[in-house]
Amino acid sequence: MKLVTFEGVEGVEIGVLGGDSEIVRLLVGERMVKGKGSGYFNDMLAFLRGGVAAREVAAEVVAGVTKGGVAEAVVSLGEVTLLAPVPRPESIRDCMSFEQHIINSIRMVGLGKLGALDEMVERVLGRKWTIAYRANKAWYERPLYYKSNRFSVVGTGAEVRIPAGCEQFDYELEWGVFIGKEGRDIPVEKAHEYIGGYTIFNDFSARDMQMKEIKGRLGPAKGKDFDTGNVMGPWLVTPDEVAEPYNLRMTATVNGEEWSRGTTADMGWKFEEMIAYMSRDETLYPGEFIGSGTCSGAVGKGCGLEMGKFLSRGDEVVLRVEGMGELVNRVV
Repeated sequence: MKLVTFEGVEGVEIGVLGGDSEIVRLLVGERMVKGKGSGYFNDMLAFLRGGVAAREVAAEVVAGVTKGGVAEAVVSLGEVTLLAPVPRPESIRDCMSFEQHIINSIRMVGLGKLGALDEMVERVLGRKWTIAYRANKAWYERPLYYKSNRFSVVGTGAEVRIPAGCEQFDYELEWGVFIGKEGRDIPVEKAHEYIGGYTIFNDFSARDMQMKEIKGRLGPAKGKDFDTGNVMGPWLVTPDEVAEPYNLRMTATVNGEEWSRGTTADMGWKFEEMIAYMSRDETLYPGEFIGSGTCSGAVGKGCGLEMGKFLSRGDEVVLRVEGMGELVNRVV
């Protein structure tokens, strides 16, 4: 299923996308089909907490609404405003799972003019002989992540505001998962059971601010934390719809021009490994979000920083992940 959080004439609701243009209203549909409410469809957090049982009831509701022609439980996609699938996640952890992203960033920001020489060394002798590899040793030891601002989440169609004073505003081609089951000390082989759904993620960044802050070796602050900075959507895709999560094409366009292309196959750390690591001595809860980090690899670079070019006011940024729709935002 593809689930959406939307705002219509009766307020904020959640629903299931049917076809390309209709939404089955789950709360309304459940009352009309089953005659009672389960509590699973009050919002997307309630749905995630409901786990497999919530998905089963949602499927029953969709089938009942479709079969019975319950018009009151259906609304056109064009009549509503889509919000982020989970407008306020329980937490946001953003990882750095693509090796090439950090290698590219080290060469662009840390090495400057020596970056091209470092690339030549890799072509001749291999990556392990490069400065970028040696400066990146911590990445190979464990999945690295930082915690972001869960209050700054918006969805597709929302305007994204450049922070005051920022001159290097950037997008990041990412995707992510929502935790769907509470757990602690989760083994890698069982971690897939804790994924409640997937979505596209754009971690907008004020790069010039970020570069100043990381010199303090404490992680990003205002380089990442500003209103509208975390964009998720357009919907939450349940795991049963994603047969091969680590073989999906990803692209980013700016004003219709392709800037980035990649594949989830290039992830050096999988979500299951991230979940296992994050849950060490720490309970994870339904509704917590984990981002993949920027998708860079053999076929492209996943953000402007890696290419030395940045966004301007009025730019339209569109992220696409195979099977998950597109995330569209305009920079203001």
